Amino acid sequence: MAASVDSVSTGRPGRPSAPLPGPVPWIAMYHSVGDCSDDPYRITVTPERLGRQLAWLRRRGLRGVSVADLLAARARGDGRDLVALTFDDGYVDFLTGALPLLRRWNCGATLFVLPGRLGGDNAWDPLGPRKPLLNAAGIRQAIEHGVEIGSHGLTHVDLTKTDDATLKAEVAESRALLKELTGGPVEGFCYPYGTVDQRAVQAVREAGYRYACAIDPGPLTGLLALPRVHIGQNDTAWRMFLKLRLHRLRRRPAKGDAA
Repeated sequence: MAASVDSVSTGRPGRPSAPLPGPVPWIAMYHSVGDCSDDPYRITVTPERLGRQLAWLRRRGLRGVSVADLLAARARGDGRDLVALTFDDGYVDFLTGALPLLRRWNCGATLFVLPGRLGGDNAWDPLGPRKPLLNAAGIRQAIEHGVEIGSHGLTHVDLTKTDDATLKAEVAESRALLKELTGGPVEGFCYPYGTVDQRAVQAVREAGYRYACAIDPGPLTGLLALPRVHIGQNDTAWRMFLKLRLHRLRRRPAKGDAA
């Protein structure tokens, strides 16, 4: 079982940092919102499915917010009714498929983007259709609607398999580019593929991020390696309920979820 966020030091080695109060936060992981008929990675949900999932959250008295807002609420001792909604990669369909539904259900979100691939596509995926990524104007449009922007690295590479120079560029240079693009702070990082090790965590810490999201980081769980729950097209209300319960009990995504 992964260690609790409550008990894991997230400061520099040997120097404990303030723990998050209460149970581990519930952070939902989305990717693309659009046509899912050709989706070998199971990372796409249709707008219709996303709308039903957001409606389910609201019926249970929960509201989707950005990771930064969730962590700020938890630091105040609040936020038990909040769920963080994250969208990886920065697909163009975030603006057309996700944003209108977030606004309809009064939800916030965090969008993790790749400043080294602005206006490009998901070239890192060998299978499936090419999906266009947001350009700088699209990212600024998301910001105008209250969406938090975080880094997903420069180009979407597995940080646990890179050399030191590439690791620094993917983590630190991506933050610098996004701060210049957005004109504001960039507090969050998301590990590509969800893979993380101590070396990657240290690079994220040194780059100055406040938090980072993974998938199932095990003993590294903490503010710089937050676990998330994959949400897909097959996640009906019943599956959402089970994933919420399993995440709180096991502090890891439901068994069999895709990265």
